[in-house]
Amino acid sequence: MAGRYFDEWRIGDRIAHEIRRTVTETDNLLFSVMTHNPQPLHIDAEAAKASEFGQILVNGTFTFALLVGLSVADTTLGTLVANLGYDKLVMPKPVFIGDTMHATSEVTDLRESKSRPEAGVVTFTHELLNQRDEVVCRCLRMAMLRKRAA
Repeated sequence: MAGRYFDEWRIGDRIAHEIRRTVTETDNLLFSVMTHNPQPLHIDAEAAKASEFGQILVNGTFTFALLVGLSVADTTLGTLVANLGYDKLVMPKPVFIGDTMHATSEVTDLRESKSRPEAGVVTFTHELLNQRDEVVCRCLRMAMLRKRAA
């Protein structure tokens, strides 16, 4: 199991996730269609070409989901009780088809669970960066994790 238990984390722990992912046209189109998002900037090459971006803009909810997905193996795989929420989601730069993404995570808060003595809550700051190391997505993720059995 790759994820860490609550009691194995410390504030300031930082991970540069090794998995990289190049975004494809298929990723963007399937995600947009599966989520019923008809935004022409995501699915209409001619409309996107006429926009300020001049090309298809990758669906932002795919970008966010990719960020979380790239972080899971190193953070919560096998130790997660539940994701409690996400906060302060920003997308300061656009993502385009062909961009290669990588992610980082930092622990910014730890607290014991009041309702579950066998668990605690870790707050991660996740960042998704493109091949030019520009941040394209950032968010806080609050995850309830199991404690290591005593």
